[in-house]
Amino acid sequence: MTTKQLHIIGGGLAGSEAAWQAAQAGVPVALHEMRPVRGTDAHKTDSLAELVCSNSFRSDDAQANAVGLLHAEMRLAGSLIMNSADLNQVPAGGALAVDRDGFAAAVTAKLEAHPLITIVREEVTGLPPEEWQQAIIATGPLTAPSLAEAIAEKTGADALAFFDAIAPIVHFDTIDMNTCWFQSRYDKVGPGGTGKDYINCPMDKEQYEAFIQALIDGGKTEFKQWEGTPYFDGCLPIEVMAERGPETARHGPMKPMGLTNAHNPDVKAYAVVQLRQDNALGTLYNMVGFQTKLKHAEQVRIFRMIPGLENADFARLGGLHRNTYINSPTLLDETLQLKGRTGLRFAGQITGCEGYVESAAIGLLAGRFAAAELLGQQVSPPPVTTAFGALLNHITGGHIVSDDEPGKRSFQPMNVNFGLFPAVEAPKSEGKRLRGKDKIVAKRHAITSRALTDCRDWLGIAPEVQAAE
Repeated sequence: MTTKQLHIIGGGLAGSEAAWQAAQAGVPVALHEMRPVRGTDAHKTDSLAELVCSNSFRSDDAQANAVGLLHAEMRLAGSLIMNSADLNQVPAGGALAVDRDGFAAAVTAKLEAHPLITIVREEVTGLPPEEWQQAIIATGPLTAPSLAEAIAEKTGADALAFFDAIAPIVHFDTIDMNTCWFQSRYDKVGPGGTGKDYINCPMDKEQYEAFIQALIDGGKTEFKQWEGTPYFDGCLPIEVMAERGPETARHGPMKPMGLTNAHNPDVKAYAVVQLRQDNALGTLYNMVGFQTKLKHAEQVRIFRMIPGLENADFARLGGLHRNTYINSPTLLDETLQLKGRTGLRFAGQITGCEGYVESAAIGLLAGRFAAAELLGQQVSPPPVTTAFGALLNHITGGHIVSDDEPGKRSFQPMNVNFGLFPAVEAPKSEGKRLRGKDKIVAKRHAITSRALTDCRDWLGIAPEVQAAE
């Protein structure tokens, strides 16, 4: 326990998790959140940890998926974000998806009730003052302009930026279930799911080609002041996919593999649009992979071309906003501390990680690092063999300096993935070398097994507790 206070700017996923971790360690926290004093174009409520894009935390498979592994490590670390997600999950096949309102309410209630956390509703317009011995900037991709300018002035580097897009949400009772059917891809059963967790809208070749052409021709929102800002491929607008080639969407979010039309099982769909449950009541479904910058009237017109959505009523239409992030490998040390400013850390998407879970994980680490310093403890980064460590290493060292192009930065926002982990040898099966898909699966299992063991050791979980899990 210490009387020294940690100040955290930003009450999103990263800031909320950082506050929770520090308070649980015995450190008083002041969590500064500008809403409702100042709103953003993407947020709709005053809740902490509001999800502004998808309601999915992606795969929950801790054996064969890197983000599922990160879920598991965060649970081991007592993550508030993961606990709230687990308590508010909705069916989503092999993914962990949540009721977004219930999730944000759970996070907010926990933070408001914690005796060591004070929530301050105000806008912080500049860098934290020097008298704040320990501070974390976790303002996310929608950092207020005044603070963004202060960060740029302090770091001497312009913030990089990329577009992020939001998918539409449809009222379930306006979907034609005589055309659509419930099924998860390959009938996969996920947390809280049944193997029939997605609504599938089938298209034949003629319908698909007409739809792709409509996406290309449709009126789009333009942001001339953002020209030159790249898209993050994980949130690529559906119409941008269409412009990249007629088959791009059919090999992406509209792929028909692993799905059989319950109404006409002998006919294989040429393409399929999937919708995923968005709230616990099951009254809202979001269009998976359909982030868009189409104008609102065009969205209604074009998306009603999808079989089964001819009479769809949209609870929310898609949108587009710009995300900003700093050049972390140059600016931050291995504990997320700004070089040249002791005690000031960054966390979340502003550091250049991408995704809800990754953002919260970096907040978790920043909160632990800051708390350790305030408590006079050694700050120990996680091993690079863990998902925590692999993601942290990407952020603080994941760039290549090109001799051919001096000054050019290769650092880009990225989801956690197995390419960030140190290599591991694939185990042999009955003395024989594995090949192809079997080898890939075996290597992933070896990586995740090693990661969970090393994560438990880093967290100080006793061997007997490990054995009991």
